[in-house]
Amino acid sequence: MVWAKMKFPFEKRVKLAQGLWLLSWLATLGGAITFCLGCFLKTELRRRAEVMDNTEIYIVPNTLIIAGMAAMAINYFAGRICQDALDPGRFPRWKTFLKPYYCCSIFFTTLMLIGVILSYAMKGTLEGSLKVGLKNGIRFYKDTDTPGRCFQKQTIDRLQMEFQCCGNNDYRDWFEVQWISNRYLDFSSKEVKDRIKSNVDGRYLVDGVPFSCCNPSSPRPCIQYKLTNNSAHYNYEHQTEELNIFIHGCREALLDYYMGLMNTFGAVVLSVLLLQGTVMASLRYLQTSMDAVAGQENTEVETEGYLLEKSISDTIMEYLDPVLKLLLLNQVEDGQVKAEAGAAGTSGTA
Repeated sequence: MVWAKMKFPFEKRVKLAQGLWLLSWLATLGGAITFCLGCFLKTELRRRAEVMDNTEIYIVPNTLIIAGMAAMAINYFAGRICQDALDPGRFPRWKTFLKPYYCCSIFFTTLMLIGVILSYAMKGTLEGSLKVGLKNGIRFYKDTDTPGRCFQKQTIDRLQMEFQCCGNNDYRDWFEVQWISNRYLDFSSKEVKDRIKSNVDGRYLVDGVPFSCCNPSSPRPCIQYKLTNNSAHYNYEHQTEELNIFIHGCREALLDYYMGLMNTFGAVVLSVLLLQGTVMASLRYLQTSMDAVAGQENTEVETEGYLLEKSISDTIMEYLDPVLKLLLLNQVEDGQVKAEAGAAGTSGTA
């Protein structure tokens, strides 16, 4: 059963070829945009890899990069096919190429769709990675002399200033870790000794935050130490007054930033995906309408074009049959090799 059949007079075929040529180059540009978006997203993720626990989220930019490169190649060939479409002498040379071309197009278009879906679906994975990564980053903030962690302090400080955030969940996360290195503590001081002794783990914990948590928009000089001690500061109420440090946690800020990027990129790639689908459908119409011209003296006759010559299931099986036969042939050859090896082993034993 022919599916989505349409009639194509000569003038309509010409317009289809011309329009498809333009669409194919627009889709090539869309593939380049998809590739660039994937590279940009991967760069942004790698910039803050120190505050992420794993790299599972990299599957999104990697998918976009691969799909973008494939889209550029696929649509480039679509443009070449359009140039030969109206020449009955040149178009038949593409006939053997079109079947694998459609297979590759469908595969990479599906891959692009998967990239769009993943850009919306990986929020939980990203949040879990940031939660653990930021927790470790805060814990290792003081280890400026430890190999592998020398730049952890710089990374966290820059992060908090750039995204105007403080801590993992909020600024109170700094109260639970010793973020001041022992080399900068005066152990002869009674205050330092008392704080260390009051802690079970022997850590120097303070109700303060690093300078990078200070909000420069606040009119009051930054209060970054003794945040919960109202008597330590003039005209200060910790519970009621708006603190002059960043309140929101960095996990929320980074999650909003990355999800905003991926959602925006997803919308752009979805537009490219629709354009790619239009190119594939138009090329199929052009191919089938031109096939009907083959062998005719008058090449300007009206012809019929269609998307599928058979049902969807029959078309899928038609494309899968060569692959299945190839796999079956490999299995038979493997069986013969094993049988010959077994026979050789038996004769050798005898």
